[in-house]
Amino acid sequence: MAQRLFPLPRQQSLYPPSVRNPFVHEGRLSARDKARTVLLGLILLPFRAICIALILLLAWLFAAIVTFCHPGRGSVPLMGWKRRVTQCALQCLGRVMFFLMGFQVEVKGKVAGPLEAPILVAAPHSSFFDGIVCILAGLPSFVSRLENLSAPVFGTILRSLQPVLVSRLDPDSRRNTINEITKRATSGGQWPQVLIFPEGTCTNRSCLITFKQGAFIPGVPVQPVLLRYPNKLDTVTWTWQGYSFKELCVMTFCQLLTRVEVEFLPVHVPTEEEKKDPTLFANRVRSTMAMALNVPVTDHTFEDCRLMISAGQLTLPMEAGLVEFTKISKKLNLKWDSIRDQLDTFAAIANTSKGGRIGMEEFAEYLKLPVSDVLKELFLLFDRNGDGTIDFREYVIGLSVLCNPANTEETIQMAFKLFDVDDDGSITEEEFACILRSSLGIPDLDVSQLFKEIDTDNSGKIAYNEFKDFAFKHPEYAKLFTTYLELQRCQLQTLDEEDYQTPEDTYSQNKTSVSEKTPIARNKVSPESNEEDISRTSDKKDD
Repeated sequence: MAQRLFPLPRQQSLYPPSVRNPFVHEGRLSARDKARTVLLGLILLPFRAICIALILLLAWLFAAIVTFCHPGRGSVPLMGWKRRVTQCALQCLGRVMFFLMGFQVEVKGKVAGPLEAPILVAAPHSSFFDGIVCILAGLPSFVSRLENLSAPVFGTILRSLQPVLVSRLDPDSRRNTINEITKRATSGGQWPQVLIFPEGTCTNRSCLITFKQGAFIPGVPVQPVLLRYPNKLDTVTWTWQGYSFKELCVMTFCQLLTRVEVEFLPVHVPTEEEKKDPTLFANRVRSTMAMALNVPVTDHTFEDCRLMISAGQLTLPMEAGLVEFTKISKKLNLKWDSIRDQLDTFAAIANTSKGGRIGMEEFAEYLKLPVSDVLKELFLLFDRNGDGTIDFREYVIGLSVLCNPANTEETIQMAFKLFDVDDDGSITEEEFACILRSSLGIPDLDVSQLFKEIDTDNSGKIAYNEFKDFAFKHPEYAKLFTTYLELQRCQLQTLDEEDYQTPEDTYSQNKTSVSEKTPIARNKVSPESNEEDISRTSDKKDD
């Protein structure tokens, strides 16, 4: 195929992320690690399990005392001796528990007070053991589901920590949660600090994903907190694909030591610009934390996890669903439902190939068209990284940037007129085949299957409404049509340039081109050009 005629500008903001999948951790134990874990586990596992149970019972006792006759939903902060007992007793028991579990903790930096930094933001969030930050920071509040309060033992301990409660049944849950965080953050120290993991889900610590705005909407100073687990054997990382909760608990309890580093960075005081723009505030704090951790940032979010799981259910590689949902949805104005529907369509095309990606053959088969220069051009526009395949991210961007803008009523009407050669308001299979064969340059093209799919009422003719309905459901054809027009326009420009050659050269070239040219159906629709251009080339090329 000739060099691409219409290169698509690749916006840097839509480049693929540097980290392909932050939600997977494929940790595997070697034979030596397994033997060591089993031997240590015979002694450490039962001992640590008994100690943790005893500590939890003691913590429950103190929590029951301080929450006795206190409002169940935590609408009023614990004050006086109740708060002192909670902070002293539960913090001490928490430190002992993590020590007995084998955690060797190194703390860097200094914890800011409630007035200096009402909100703490901790990242990367990679494990349920990250709760150790709560112990080291003096038992700040955190966000928890309302249903957790009804759990035996844990519910009472949780209530004493005065969490910000989220109800799944409340349609205004997000707004109410943000209002509660704002109320506590601006209470002037009446409430404890609020600890938030702004990523909203666990990752493998290879990067920092998008920070949710909840911690930054109040516009108050925040203190970033970094978490590191510098262990040779990683038994703490809990992601969407990897070891389960029980497996990680058992493996961690069977290790002699588990190192963890917690670093409290200087307080980030928001500027007036950041107070007005929580997204900017969140991104700047994330950049500060990523620089200190020496890891990249990506725009993955929890919605990417949902797409990843859906991709696995559709027998695609789970990585196929990772599109950096927040960035793509904002940049292209897409909703979750539309991207989820596009995943179904993508899976229907890509499942016939290996690796969950669309190749040229699968692309042509889906469009029910043979491989041609026009189809190759459209494929190259979708294939943003030029690797010869289209992944789901490229597919979503292609539909939004290329196909949907081209799939307008005007374009559909123009295409219908092009196919309706005799101008009778309908398209016969012969007209349909004639235009496709000439435009794709394939004289023996069989279009019967595609024609039947458009002809929904099986009348043998395609009405405009049938044509339009099919076009809106398959926007790829609109871009294919406009790409064809661009190719034709380029050829017309080439012919115009030939007018400036000598008469002898022009005559010689015209003889050759006319004799070798495939006839093209004459129609009233032609590539965009001014009337003078068309009149000058009408004797050289039927359009």
